[in-house]
Amino acid sequence: MGSCWSDGGGRGGGMVGVGGTTSSAGCYASPNDAVDYYLKSRGFNGLFSQIELSFSASNLRDRDVISKSDAMVVVYTKGRDGTLSELFRSEVVLNSLNPKWIKKLTISYQFEAVQTLLFRVYDIDTQYQNSREEMLKLDEQQFLGEATCALSEVITKSNRTIALELMRKESVAAAQTQPQNHGKLIVHAEESLASKTTTEIVLRCLNLESKDNFSKSDPFLAISKMVEHGSPIPVSKTEVLKNDPNPIWKPVFLSVQQVGSKDSPLVIECLDFNGNGNHSLIGKVQKSLADLEKLHVSGEGINLLLPTGVGHKHEDKALKSQIFVDKFTETVQHTFLEYLASGFELNFMVAIDFTASNGNPRLPDSLHYIDPTGRLNAYQRAIVEVGEVLQFYDTDKRFPAWGFGARPIDIPVSHCFNLNGSSTYCEVDGMQGIMNAYNGALFNVSFAGPTLFGPVINAAATIASESLAQNSRRYYVLLIITDGVITDLQETRDALVSASDLPLSILIVGVGGADYKEMEVLDGDKGERLESSSGRVASRDIVQFVALRDIQYGEVSVVEALLAELPSQFLAYMKNRNITPTTSTTSAS
Repeated sequence: MGSCWSDGGGRGGGMVGVGGTTSSAGCYASPNDAVDYYLKSRGFNGLFSQIELSFSASNLRDRDVISKSDAMVVVYTKGRDGTLSELFRSEVVLNSLNPKWIKKLTISYQFEAVQTLLFRVYDIDTQYQNSREEMLKLDEQQFLGEATCALSEVITKSNRTIALELMRKESVAAAQTQPQNHGKLIVHAEESLASKTTTEIVLRCLNLESKDNFSKSDPFLAISKMVEHGSPIPVSKTEVLKNDPNPIWKPVFLSVQQVGSKDSPLVIECLDFNGNGNHSLIGKVQKSLADLEKLHVSGEGINLLLPTGVGHKHEDKALKSQIFVDKFTETVQHTFLEYLASGFELNFMVAIDFTASNGNPRLPDSLHYIDPTGRLNAYQRAIVEVGEVLQFYDTDKRFPAWGFGARPIDIPVSHCFNLNGSSTYCEVDGMQGIMNAYNGALFNVSFAGPTLFGPVINAAATIASESLAQNSRRYYVLLIITDGVITDLQETRDALVSASDLPLSILIVGVGGADYKEMEVLDGDKGERLESSSGRVASRDIVQFVALRDIQYGEVSVVEALLAELPSQFLAYMKNRNITPTTSTTSAS
């Protein structure tokens, strides 16, 4: 399925604006700001849902002589470097080897990140049982066992429950040659109601100033969420209205998942659309959802502000132009996690650029150079960082993988060939399978050109179309990694517009020093919806583009920048086809 060896052109799919939130998490008492700080300090500012985790255990080891164990569970987040940060302590359940703890952990689930959790269970000594849990010194308690998993592993279970084998530290260190039964920890997840609330807002402006010399402005609104570190994160945008100084835009839908809370600050920018992507700022305001609701109730408008000056001399000039909130309603909607719980999966695909502009892979200056020290090149880094997130949402972990822009053995230059070298199938097993196939292909193909996206988009669209016809609950995510500007821009546009009706999103990573201005037109965040050569407009936004060099460490991760829109693109597809978490794709289509 999905094999491709041709060098032909392509037809394929489309886009929707989206972004981030913050949320609180429980520690010893109520919301724990430390969790949000922990995520933000590592660049995680994407789409959140608030999750409540509850805990129980079975068959714990009995460490007490006279009575049964008095158990408490402690939860940590585990960073990439192995550092632990404590999140939560439960209450102590007395005299039980099968405790059910009442206290719950509220944690911000973030799709863009792999959130590794470590759970440790302790038997609390009798002399400390009247002490507050947060005051207990854990090294003075008896350790019963520990377990670890990613939060994604819990929420992708159909019943959102996972049973983890508790291990002693020495058992883990000894490679578990003789694993001992230390009981099980059962973790159950529930999504909070706040995560399901969506706000519908109708915005209009009055007396917009013209930014064009010979015509009125072509205004649209861009809404972004303020974050502590780095630039505001885009969460939504309106359509462009041509030559309209008094625009009324179609409704904007914002969820708590996107903005964090009703009190989270949002920046609403009114921009004059320019075809080259350099849109002119007409004016902006900073308001929360709560502020916008008050404006709607009052019926009053507020003046747009235009920043003037720089540095310490920065001022906001009040304009005559005003913005109004004509509609503000809140409803409970189906969420991304509800679809996952009902059996929907995300299936990862990857396509890699092997054109000659990447350089000889045997030389250190090549973008494909395999460093003997183990340092990942740009292609490997993109594969690993995106794949390690998406793999949790794919049960069989068999990933279609292609190359393009090269001459495989015994065939002409191909713009879509199976990375594993097979002429009959394109899938590889797991993340390691992708890396092995990539490493093998580097020295079994001849780099060539030009850079064409159409064929690989078509291959992905074919798989998505076949899956849809079979009533599969699958949504596909194609990662394209390239070092150059595409030469089949119109064919790619046509392919993307066609694919916008399919269960498919496309993530594009640009590596190296190329000028990617033309590529940005494929990303709906940068301008209008895509239009095909026949005049058809994409039904939704399915593309996200990022240049690897534009992402700074400690600010926004590559993963976040690429994946920020994915849950909303998924939901837009489901909404377009009237698919609910409990309906079948056949009846909905």
